[in-house]
Amino acid sequence: MVGATGAVGRIMVQLLEQKPGLANRFKFLASARSAGSRLVFAGREHTVELLEPAAFIGVDLVIASTPDEVSAEFLPAAVAAGCKVIDESAYFRMHPDVALVIPEINPQDAINARGIIASPNCSTTQLVMALKPLHDAGRVRRVVVSTYQAVSGAGLVGTEDLINATRSHLEGSTYEQRVFKSPIAFNVIPQIGGFKEQGYTSEEMKLVYETRKILGDPSIRVCPTCVRVPVVNCHSETVLVETERPISVPEAKRLFSAFPGIQVIDEEAYGGYPMPCDCTGSDLVFIGRIRQDLSHPNGLTFWCVSDNLRKGAATNAIQIAELLASHAARTENRWGPVFSALWIQCVCVSRRRQ
Repeated sequence: MVGATGAVGRIMVQLLEQKPGLANRFKFLASARSAGSRLVFAGREHTVELLEPAAFIGVDLVIASTPDEVSAEFLPAAVAAGCKVIDESAYFRMHPDVALVIPEINPQDAINARGIIASPNCSTTQLVMALKPLHDAGRVRRVVVSTYQAVSGAGLVGTEDLINATRSHLEGSTYEQRVFKSPIAFNVIPQIGGFKEQGYTSEEMKLVYETRKILGDPSIRVCPTCVRVPVVNCHSETVLVETERPISVPEAKRLFSAFPGIQVIDEEAYGGYPMPCDCTGSDLVFIGRIRQDLSHPNGLTFWCVSDNLRKGAATNAIQIAELLASHAARTENRWGPVFSALWIQCVCVSRRRQ
């Protein structure tokens, strides 16, 4: 992802423009290649400054949406300068001293965090949002999840690959894909990320480890399969959950409906369920097709859709920022009612966001 100009970064800038009271001053940084360029934010031009350790001096909050290697190189300098850091990359997520936060689930972890706060993987975020009310009510013991992930998860170039490959396929011409190694038009690819433990991919193992960390329960068993599908935006998931006690379909609907950030669309009719084409642009997690598991008395299965660029990425980071600002306003005179400076890192380095 390329910071403010990437798929997630563009949405992040839009969200921040809607929240002008979050900070008194906004600052944009980039690599040497893009430093000096102009960025219009909230109706005013900003000069993009050079990404270097000195740039963090006097900044209260950093929101970083960069490749892993850039986060690893520069974010420790931000922490050393006294900044709170919200990191969209995967680099720090599983570090034991780094909070992995979804504000609806574990806000106190963000408030208690020192230094870096990690935002989860997009497919993990919507899964754990759905699991949390079930876990609180009946304690989740096992999860079998299959994801159907949109090409926007691979960045702007991923979307271009789908559009151009589809056009070429229909015209009978050829197109050399830039991101996907297998055809993405009129096809599905059962691999996202490199292969890791026992034949599972890195994207699949994120679902295992991040779910356990966010819910604070290392005993939860997760069996994931991640698939890239020819859909522009919004990840979808089929989820089978086994809980310690049975949770009926009516109870599950009540639990989902009462949880902040979830919307239930569950009608036994054509279109009576969430679909990517209807969920794009929303900050919610949508759940439908809620059914009792036919193979286990304590099992529940459902369908889950969410905009991976919004709640799965940009929105979650901004929500963490709002959470920190609200806490600061209540407890710390140093920051006053809002952060004195908010920094968005917009490093112009291509990144494939899974």
